[in-house]
Amino acid sequence: MFTGFDSHRIKTRDTEIFLRLAGSGPPLLLLHGYPQTHVIWHKIAPALAERFTVILPDLRGYGDSGKPASDAAHSPYSKRAMAQDMVEVMEQLGFDRFSLVGHDRGARVAHRLARDHPKRLEKLALLDIAPTLHMYDATDMRFARAYYHWFFLIQPAGFPEKLIGEDPRFYLETSLGTWGKAGEAISPEAFAQYLRCFSDPATIHATCEDYRASAGIDLEHDRAETEKLAVPLLVLWGAEGFVGAAYDVLATWREVAQSVRGHAVPGGHFLPEESPDETLSALLDFL
Repeated sequence: MFTGFDSHRIKTRDTEIFLRLAGSGPPLLLLHGYPQTHVIWHKIAPALAERFTVILPDLRGYGDSGKPASDAAHSPYSKRAMAQDMVEVMEQLGFDRFSLVGHDRGARVAHRLARDHPKRLEKLALLDIAPTLHMYDATDMRFARAYYHWFFLIQPAGFPEKLIGEDPRFYLETSLGTWGKAGEAISPEAFAQYLRCFSDPATIHATCEDYRASAGIDLEHDRAETEKLAVPLLVLWGAEGFVGAAYDVLATWREVAQSVRGHAVPGGHFLPEESPDETLSALLDFL
């Protein structure tokens, strides 16, 4: 799936990040979401690498990256810590400034990186999310039904881990099939990689910690923000997904950013796999 991409392992201050890299030109960092890995980008990364230096990491806790021990506040899995990883990775690759695309959890890491390190970013694209704080503050039955996993995964350590770990394949098949709308969009090769990584109990626990952080320390960080993001922002969402149906996506992002553009693309949540052509076109036009 990644012919021509080199593999790297880069140590940050408290973990190790696995990534793939290819291309030349301006640096472009792509961050995946839950419950996936960098593999989500396999349909569009080769085309992007024709114009950019493309960096595809696994977030800490995911894929083949490190799974550092957590703490009572879940701070090692705060989006602040995860964003810091990416800044250190890009520095070690020789890039002080770069453009950033994030999907799902990766988009939340990207949002925090734009907050904590605004001078690092040229442009920012966020795929199929509304701001975390807005989503929690607007929680209702419709949201809880569609995003039940936000509330399941934050339960005390051991409970969701045990249930998921009893049958990771069933959990992945159910989750990916429910959140996506394009049938066979997730290839067998991609699913095999997601399952390989998600069969590791350490990954299951770390990814729960990611969600526990989002329901606690991440909200504290978000509530402390008072200034709007200055980086140019593109937001995309699935035309058949929950985010576009439940929120005025552009309006919610204009509450936190100065310059926002975007639109829906066909399909559900997994834009780079369900609608690769439309997603690629929108990203190239923006970047």
